[in-house]
Amino acid sequence: MKILLLGKNGQVGWELQRSLAPLGEVLALDARSPQYCGDLTDLDGLASTVQNYAPNVIVNAAAYTAVDKAESDFVLARRVNGEAVAVLAEQARKLDCLLVHYSTDYVFPGDGDRPWEETDTPAPLNLYGASKLQGEEAILASGCRHLILRTSWVYASRGSNFAKTILRLATERDSVNVIDDQFGAPTGAELLADVSAHAIRTLWRQPELGGLYHLAAAGETSWNFYARFVLDLAAEKGLPLKVSAKDVGAVPTSAYPTAARRPTNSRLNTEKLQAAFSVRLPDWQLGVARMLTEVLEKHQ
Repeated sequence: MKILLLGKNGQVGWELQRSLAPLGEVLALDARSPQYCGDLTDLDGLASTVQNYAPNVIVNAAAYTAVDKAESDFVLARRVNGEAVAVLAEQARKLDCLLVHYSTDYVFPGDGDRPWEETDTPAPLNLYGASKLQGEEAILASGCRHLILRTSWVYASRGSNFAKTILRLATERDSVNVIDDQFGAPTGAELLADVSAHAIRTLWRQPELGGLYHLAAAGETSWNFYARFVLDLAAEKGLPLKVSAKDVGAVPTSAYPTAARRPTNSRLNTEKLQAAFSVRLPDWQLGVARMLTEVLEKHQ
């Protein structure tokens, strides 16, 4: 199996380099790769890369993810998240290869409290969500074999993430306030990569299982409880904190105005994926605790 991986140095792409390796030959690219074009702003170069490498599977882990900046830079967001994905989909159709693509709960309006299902009608709140929806629609319109995985609240031990930010603030400041009216499930890049590899292996034998799925860790939390969970674990590990978990202030979304509107409901129903691929998604606390342990050990 020949696999073309785009976005190799992102949080999910980095983990995919590990999880995809046992499946076959992996060509992993980023925007600066010299021999092949992995730059999603270069549509012609991207098409040439797919044609010349002729993969059996394309895994697109590259994306424009600056949610607030997308409000003023929609041309670039649309090019990377929409137009480039359309190019990948068309090339995948021509080669009859599988396109694996990652999307987001931001394609939904984010209201209510019921976990979003794959059959719910998208209605993005912001332009980032609109650009990601454009990518989804391009894949569906192309008729290519595909696996679209919508996820939410992605983190990894590599790079920056919410948990690391909370740890830094709690060691530097005398008070920390965190939003308590947005709900979702923190989902590790490691989990996304491992389930993706499992799904690709399954689709190799059962291509009829392709389609659109939701993939997120089990359970739900608010950003506020997430922060308190992080600080409780950090305290158990002996990290000196100026702000303890019980002292984290709870504030509404309106307390932190942003250029892009954020959904209050990022819950995703993952029953379809778990049934189709015979997987059990772990509680979000397990992945966060593992990531935090790794992060804290590096700083001891």
